[in-house]
Amino acid sequence: MHIIPGPRYVLVGFDGSPNSTVALRRAAEEARRRHARLDVVRVIPRDGGPLRGPKAWLRLREEVARLLPRTQHVSTRLRIARGEPGAQLARLADRAEVLVVGSRLNSRHGALFGGDTVPAVLSNARCRVIVCEDGAEN
Repeated sequence: MHIIPGPRYVLVGFDGSPNSTVALRRAAEEARRRHARLDVVRVIPRDGGPLRGPKAWLRLREEVARLLPRTQHVSTRLRIARGEPGAQLARLADRAEVLVVGSRLNSRHGALFGGDTVPAVLSNARCRVIVCEDGAEN
């Protein structure tokens, strides 16, 4: 019996914020270095209308094309997920080599003005997680 492994990929959560832009660039570099596919995910609320998903995907495609130079030669897959960002990113990173996320300062601990995404990802992701915080890569 032969077992064929699934594709190697690096997952990044992207919402258009400055820190998610840093995360996108770091994830692209990780994917290039690992010879893996780059999966870029934008998570949108469940209660959006039926056209919200396709519009979000088109906007994601435009932003990724603008932010990542074609010279990086990284195979990229764009995805839209619905629900809570932390839960969806951890679920989609189930077989990823690494998950890269951006966050505001101190949000990795569920700070008052931060979100719940980073703590949820750090608690639930099965792979290595890289947090890009306030323009820095940690």
